[in-house]
Amino acid sequence: MLEGKTRFLRYEMKVKGKKYEKFLINFPAEIARDSQFPFKPGDEILIKVDPKTCTVTLTKAYTKT
Repeated sequence: MLEGKTRFLRYEMKVKGKKYEKFLINFPAEIARDSQFPFKPGDEILIKVDPKTCTVTLTKAYTKT
């Protein structure tokens, strides 16, 4: 199992005078570069959050063809 720590980040940005918030979770490089890491840049990812257990599950979002 790949494991590491990161932070949940929030920052504000302005686009054409309007303020927007962005929320990010960064993966540590040693995890994202591991050959077992299942995601590649550009992959669509489905996010599921269970507020009862404070868990987040990420899976590849497969599109129907």
